[in-house]
Amino acid sequence: MNINFRKITFLLAACCLTSSLPLLANPNITQIITDQAPKAIGPYSQAICAGDYVFVSGQIAIDPAIGKLAGETIEEQTRQVLKNIEAILVAQGLSLENIVKTEVYLKDLKDFSTMNNIYAEKFSYTIKPARATVQISKLPLDALVEISCVAFIPHESAQ
Repeated sequence: MNINFRKITFLLAACCLTSSLPLLANPNITQIITDQAPKAIGPYSQAICAGDYVFVSGQIAIDPAIGKLAGETIEEQTRQVLKNIEAILVAQGLSLENIVKTEVYLKDLKDFSTMNNIYAEKFSYTIKPARATVQISKLPLDALVEISCVAFIPHESAQ
C-alpha cells in the first residue's frame, strides 16, 4: 500500500482550518469606528463590541480634528481623552454612564489629583466604574494620560 503523506497532511490542515473559520469571523464581534475620535494608528480598533460589552482601546489626548495632542497640561489632556472615549461610546449608542471599568495610565502620579478631579466631574453618577490607575514611563506622543475602558450594553427589559 502506497500512502501519500503530503496529501494526508494537506487534507488534515484543510480540515483544521475549515473548522476554525467561525472563530476567525465571529459575527458576535463588531468593530466600532467614528471620525469623532482619533483613528487607530496601529493594528487595533478604536473599540470592539463583543456580546454585551464594548472594549475601548486606550485613548490619548489626540484631537481628531487636527490629529495632534490637545494641550500640554494634564487638565487639557484628561478632558480630551474623556471626550474621545465619549465619542466612541456615542457611536455605539452608549454614554460614559455605561462604563463599568477603566484603566488610567499616567506619565506621572503627581498628576493623579488633577486627573481625578476631572474624572470625577465626568463620572458624577451614583455608581462609578471600577478603576485601576498606574504610572508608566512613557506614552505615545509623550502624552500625559491614557485611558481605556469597558462599557456594558444594557438590554431593554421585556414588558
